[in-house]
Amino acid sequence: MLETLQSLLSGVGNFSLYFLISLIALVVFKFLYTFMTPYDEWALVKEQNTAAACALGGAIIGFTLAIASAAKHSISLLDFGLWALIALIAQLIAFGIVRLFLPRISERITSNEIASGILLGAVSISIGILNAACMSY
Repeated sequence: MLETLQSLLSGVGNFSLYFLISLIALVVFKFLYTFMTPYDEWALVKEQNTAAACALGGAIIGFTLAIASAAKHSISLLDFGLWALIALIAQLIAFGIVRLFLPRISERITSNEIASGILLGAVSISIGILNAACMSY
């Protein structure tokens, strides 16, 4: 019985490391993403700005999908860290691409135009899904 329990818990160390690195990557992503945007997402969300919440929520979900795939398919912690960095860059590029096609997206989100927030969030999630799929080497 004790051997079975030990066998079942043998992966807890790796789980803990991958989970900790994932959380750190998520916090780093949040800070870089909010630094890159010309508006303060947290302040807007606190003011009940639904557009900002949709945009930021989509970005976080998109990034999380990508790092989840990186964790699942990586062969080491270093490999995982590298792919998490690639996922972060891809998500930041997604925001830049949306700004190219919709140059006033930031103003629209600040003005709580929900359609703009939903679109930006959807693009971020889509990039995250593509990012995750491409990491399934």
